[in-house]
Amino acid sequence: MPKTSKTSIYPEFSISQIYASLTEVMKFTTVLILFSLQTLFIIQKRDPIYHILTTSCLLVAISKHYVSRPSPVYLLDFSCLKPPNFCRAPLSTYIEHAQMLDFLDEKSVSFMSKVLAQSGQGERTYISPGISFIPPESSHREALKEVHLVLFPVVEDLLSKAGISSSEIDILIVNCSGFCPNPSLSSIVINKFSMREDIKSFTISGMGCSASALAIDMAQNILKTNKNSTAMILSTEILSTGWYRGKEQSMMVLNCVFRMGAAAILVTNKREARRRAKYKLLYTLRTQRAFDDKAYHSAIREEDADGFTGVTLRRDLIEVAGDTLRSNISILGLKILPYTEMLSYIASLFKKYYIEKSTYIYVPNFKSVIKHFCLPASGKSVIREIGKGLRLEEMDLEPALMTLHRFGNQSSSSLWYELSYMEAKERVNKGDKVWQIGMGSGPKCNSLIWECIRPIIGEAQNGVWADCIDQYPVSTI
Repeated sequence: MPKTSKTSIYPEFSISQIYASLTEVMKFTTVLILFSLQTLFIIQKRDPIYHILTTSCLLVAISKHYVSRPSPVYLLDFSCLKPPNFCRAPLSTYIEHAQMLDFLDEKSVSFMSKVLAQSGQGERTYISPGISFIPPESSHREALKEVHLVLFPVVEDLLSKAGISSSEIDILIVNCSGFCPNPSLSSIVINKFSMREDIKSFTISGMGCSASALAIDMAQNILKTNKNSTAMILSTEILSTGWYRGKEQSMMVLNCVFRMGAAAILVTNKREARRRAKYKLLYTLRTQRAFDDKAYHSAIREEDADGFTGVTLRRDLIEVAGDTLRSNISILGLKILPYTEMLSYIASLFKKYYIEKSTYIYVPNFKSVIKHFCLPASGKSVIREIGKGLRLEEMDLEPALMTLHRFGNQSSSSLWYELSYMEAKERVNKGDKVWQIGMGSGPKCNSLIWECIRPIIGEAQNGVWADCIDQYPVSTI
């Protein structure tokens, strides 16, 4: 397994990013000055011409800001799949099956046992039925069966929760990295649920664990040109086609860590939806480092020496992930952090480079703005490293760690299991902001910032955590 070399994910704001932030400050300052002048003229009882000039400038500045803004995007509801019990895969059973495969030697099985032991996964995760076969079945037919098994139930559950019919969906986006059939996954869903003939459908592949957050950003952009519309996003990873049959350890890791799961999310730009929606989308941000050869090859699907296809995870993956995340949060920080935090960072940066080089660079406190965090559930060590870089506490890491323990790494859909965990614990209150971070191969990093707009209660009895929320958090992780 690749060694987890330490790398900093502390934000580094570039000159251009700082300039963009200062521009926003200047815009706000201009409005404030105009408002102050108008107030002063009223107090001093100046000539009406002064009032007309300042009021006109103020109205132009404010209208320019608001007229250009698209309709808000609201998250009506979401649903996470709880796979059937026959898909359960206790660690001991998984290793027992691996020992029965004639193409795996003792060294390979020992390596898989080590990866599982260090992964942070519990005994109640799920794998697709095809992988339970001896040998594992990775045919196209088996993959289609898995598609039906994971997507159909989660769509039905979301439609029921939201109280709408499939004919009311205007936009459908399905993301799955490793399985791209023909007809497409979105066509399969449209056929099953008899959706409208004019529905706008998209299927995203190859985007890795960041695909769900990316799909939300994509839906937001589509909604900008489609008023009063509702979009459904389906996020999953089909395991049946991703099983690696070789012995290269750097390619065997994903066999051990990926688990079965899916999420369905309903978003809309209908203004009347605010009354019943859970969240309002405040910010989205997509960054990537595919331009860098080292980053590009850090996680890549390829063939081994024997011709077996799998995803290679190189030793510098953790370092690359840190660089990718840092570039994302640097830009996002300038959008969401208070000016006091940014000034503290700039001051420490100036001191380090021009006064005292031994000075530590100030790490902005994202918790001054964000209340809840949904982190990539790639592994226990990755979650803790991100938490360290963002100055998070154990409770902030809890949703990601417990999702990893109960359901495993479900690729892009893990973010929604984490949000569901928070809701089941009734920790999300009106006005709270939630930060979802999706990271995937490419590499790329996608951030979503949501604001809770109504009290969320009673989810413990209805969601995917209903049968076990009282047992968490567990201390063994």
